Amino acid sequence: MNSPARVITLVNVAHFIDHYAMLIFAAAVLVMGPAMGKTYTELLPYATPGFVAFGAGSLFTGWLGDRWSRRHMMVIFFYGIGLSMISVGFVQTPLQLGAALFAVGLFASIYHPVGTAMIVSYADKLGSAMGVNGVFGNFGVASSALITGVVGQYLGWRWAFIIPGLVTIAAGVVFMLQVAHEDRSGFKQAAAQARVAKSDMWRVILALLVTVIAISTVFNAITVALPKLFAERLTELTQSPATLGIIAACVYVFGALTQYNIGWLIDRYSLKAVCLPLSLLLAPFLYFAASMSNVSLILVAVGVIIGLFGQITVNETIVGKYTAEEWRSRAYAVRYFVGFTAAGASVGLVAWLYEVGGFMLMLHSFAALSVLVIIAALILPPELPAETQS
Repeated sequence: MNSPARVITLVNVAHFIDHYAMLIFAAAVLVMGPAMGKTYTELLPYATPGFVAFGAGSLFTGWLGDRWSRRHMMVIFFYGIGLSMISVGFVQTPLQLGAALFAVGLFASIYHPVGTAMIVSYADKLGSAMGVNGVFGNFGVASSALITGVVGQYLGWRWAFIIPGLVTIAAGVVFMLQVAHEDRSGFKQAAAQARVAKSDMWRVILALLVTVIAISTVFNAITVALPKLFAERLTELTQSPATLGIIAACVYVFGALTQYNIGWLIDRYSLKAVCLPLSLLLAPFLYFAASMSNVSLILVAVGVIIGLFGQITVNETIVGKYTAEEWRSRAYAVRYFVGFTAAGASVGLVAWLYEVGGFMLMLHSFAALSVLVIIAALILPPELPAETQS
């Protein structure tokens, strides 16, 4: 039998790698454009196929996780995404770049439906486990901006893909040796099967669907656009790519702290009690960020990141609480298919909105979209005591 602590730790490491790999390009594109003879808005859309594969691939990978082996799928994840990152470091044309980023997205699609389901299966306290898992993913986002900026400045953008690719393959070797395949269907789960009345499940599904579409679109748009936003609006503080990466990383640290604390709250209070006040943060912070720069922009960006990452922890816990073990990878697959498909479309949307109206139009548009998160929180039904669930 696998050690739950060991499995959860290694799956958390995979979450770090997953988000790190998907956002290397967002930071590297600032220096890749001149090297390939393309502008920022011309080169950015080449990431779209990868983000679409990130979402669409989850349907198939989630099904394989339930029907075949979650452990084996995670081994494929480590080796596949590692080799794909290395391949990006050797591209010569934009077309090759699009193909390599597509491969990164395809293998990255394994993690969320499969890895998140493994976390739920082995967790003792679901909220806390999801919170810690979210912290690892958040540090992957933060580290991607930081390390890519530093490596890109001193070693060149190609090494910003090759080095993490090699490290990921090494992590895959450790995972393969330390985690064995096992059937978890008969084990006691931290997640109960029903937390609301059956007649209210449509409200859960509707609230989750609305929130996933809105949060995934805004999350991906902001994480892709943030390096460029800081490069334009923090000119009085710095113009160094490495320093900009450090600032972005510090902002993302607040997201990590939020996810940990939200997970702690979920174990002690109902999801609606946590979700509703959290939903009120994102729209106003995005609206005000549109007109700010330098230190004030950094402070408002912290509020945006807190709203985004806290909501993601809530969403993942909803799926974990309301789905059975034998269906959990597929349930997460549907959740991430919807979310990452919307996220994939956001890359092209970021490029178009930036070209038409700059960051003012872009951030105001995403602030308007974030109002849907408040509506979804109001739709979400309250949880019932165990003795009254029906």
